[in-house]
Amino acid sequence: MGNVVLLAAGIIFAYMTAAFAVALRRRNNGIADIAWGPGFIVTGWLAFLLRGDGRARGILVLALVTLWGGRLAWHVFRRNRGREEDFRYAAWRRQWGRWFVPRTFLQVFMLQGLFMLLILAPVLLVVGQGQPPLGWLDLLGGLMWMKGFLFEAVGDRQLAAFRRDPANRGKLIASGLWRYSRHPNYFGEALQWWGVAVIALSAPRGGLGLLGPAVITGLLLFVSGVPLLERKYAGRPDWEEYKRRTSMFVPWLPKK
Repeated sequence: MGNVVLLAAGIIFAYMTAAFAVALRRRNNGIADIAWGPGFIVTGWLAFLLRGDGRARGILVLALVTLWGGRLAWHVFRRNRGREEDFRYAAWRRQWGRWFVPRTFLQVFMLQGLFMLLILAPVLLVVGQGQPPLGWLDLLGGLMWMKGFLFEAVGDRQLAAFRRDPANRGKLIASGLWRYSRHPNYFGEALQWWGVAVIALSAPRGGLGLLGPAVITGLLLFVSGVPLLERKYAGRPDWEEYKRRTSMFVPWLPKK
């Protein structure tokens, strides 16, 4: 298991360094967002092929991670295509001045790489050691993952369709899944990783895999997901009313 973690760390370092080089060349650190999903796919499959021993369960979790990462990368690429650098990265470019290059390498790409390694904990547990046969935990985890995938994919699609309609310019989406959660796509992303972690519970020391979904849920709730978006709209009357009646994360019936 330890050897697989070290191998994964080396793969992630090389992958994120390459992504950093592309971002410098294109003068767009939004490359980090596009590289995020595929990084899990590349690391997981290489670890499995080079040192893996997870067999059926390993192939199962890697298939789920591949679907998640591939869909997310395509979504982010389509969303950012033709646009200027994301406002977060543009602000850092101005704030960091002459320290922009080293801070970008460490605080954007290497920090994301560290989070990637931690989130991959349930995958590495599965592919890095022998496994018992598939059982009910695999079914439960797969169903959780499927529900999360639908929430993320449908939520993203509904938001994109809403924004394409000129009649909705300047408005907030409050229909579809967005009627029940202010961030249904983020909820779906977290639920997918909790599903993968449930599958990993069948592996020896599988409880350690809970680190992965705990990290990504914490990032979404407290760091890079929910807080950034909610600060962006804070103070708008329509937002405050939407916020009052709609669950922040876990979908629930709206308040009256």
